[in-house]
Amino acid sequence: MNSQHVLQRRGQYQRVGVWRALVLVWVVVAWAAQPSLAQRLIWLGTLPGGDVSEAYGVSADGSVVVGHALNAAGQWRAFRWTAAGGMQVLGTLPGGDQSQAYAVSADGSVVVGEAGITESGWRAFRWTATRGMQNLGTLGGRKISALAISADGSVVVGLALTAAGQERAFRWTAARGMQDLGTLGGIQISATAVSANGFVVVGWAENAADYARAFRCTAAGWIQDLGTLGGKQSAAYGVSADGSVVVGTAWNAASKWRAFRWTAAGGMQDLGTLPGGDGSEARGVSADGSVVVGTAWNFREQYRAFRWTAAGGLEDLNFTYANLLTDGSVLLEARAISPDGRYIVGGGYNAATGRGEAYLLDVVGYSNVDEQSGTPGLELHLLPQPAHENVVIKLSRADGVRGITLAVYDALGRAVAEPLRGAVLPPGVQQRIELDVRAWAAGQYTVVLRTEASCTAVPLVVVR
Repeated sequence: MNSQHVLQRRGQYQRVGVWRALVLVWVVVAWAAQPSLAQRLIWLGTLPGGDVSEAYGVSADGSVVVGHALNAAGQWRAFRWTAAGGMQVLGTLPGGDQSQAYAVSADGSVVVGEAGITESGWRAFRWTATRGMQNLGTLGGRKISALAISADGSVVVGLALTAAGQERAFRWTAARGMQDLGTLGGIQISATAVSANGFVVVGWAENAADYARAFRCTAAGWIQDLGTLGGKQSAAYGVSADGSVVVGTAWNAASKWRAFRWTAAGGMQDLGTLPGGDGSEARGVSADGSVVVGTAWNFREQYRAFRWTAAGGLEDLNFTYANLLTDGSVLLEARAISPDGRYIVGGGYNAATGRGEAYLLDVVGYSNVDEQSGTPGLELHLLPQPAHENVVIKLSRADGVRGITLAVYDALGRAVAEPLRGAVLPPGVQQRIELDVRAWAAGQYTVVLRTEASCTAVPLVVVR
């Protein structure tokens, strides 16, 4: 497979229930105002005079996003974004005029990417606020790209050309410098992601037959071919924190690209496509391997950002978060996800500005003001968000209400809990319902509250 398919090139978008125990606890209580759910979509804008920005990495808490954007001169500049400071340009290496950032450490303090040094030469860089851009060296060639970084920022992996012009995967540390990881029998290989501790590296490598294969390389140095979905080619782009779950894209028997999720026990699992679409590509995965993000084609042959969970399957983020896209904006690609699955970053179309822009999607979110459920006079609160073991649902209404039905549905629309049906809430009474969600799969659920007069829905996120 041509390496240009599996490595994003500069300036281009690539095509690429049953519930367990239900605990009902009814009590008359009074509670203070609590922070409530408020999902957010933040368009990160562009550099002054530029018209494109792209996000590739996000810190663990969602406070830092990295990527690259065009400036007024049409040159790419690596950026580090924060809500307080906006887009901070990270500069370039001496002799160069362009740079691109691809990944960030868990705390947001270390950024890696590539930067030009001459018109035809690029070098991998590692950036910190104290040292600026550090050139990570070469394997003899002119093109080197740092594509991923360990959680603490000490291990960097990516792609480097040799003096003979062959692409090689590398692993870099301050102590040992840039190390060639070897091959699968072919000439070209690239590392695209690394586990949180830096021990497991994944990517793609050509085999002896010149077909690209997704690989997984451990600290022992063994490069494992992860296979395909029945076709000849595959590529890995993301790995879980412990290195046990790998995601990417692979040909099926019909030579169609399909997003995959691989484990040692289950092998390569086809994650499917959007309805009517014929291709998908996984780009990122949560720390526990339960949430996958990427890009898929819909029935109109338009590429759209997706999220996959075992419970919900492959979902178009533009449908799931349509309430955040009412102006005609579109989420085109999802390239990275925070360890807890809460924050997703990528590139899309911002209808308000008419530009291609980087975005930060907070699928949980909090506000400092209690928000009502949307049913007049009836307040609905979910705590905590996201939920791990239990979630508490609180209801209250000053004048009481009859005919209350409360149900929870998974991403496929299947009811997983219905703690209330036709219930009565007396005037001034506050009711508390506790659900045990320990047996629920990680993912997004919908809490639906119905009365005789109205209906409202609130998202619930379960993490593992």
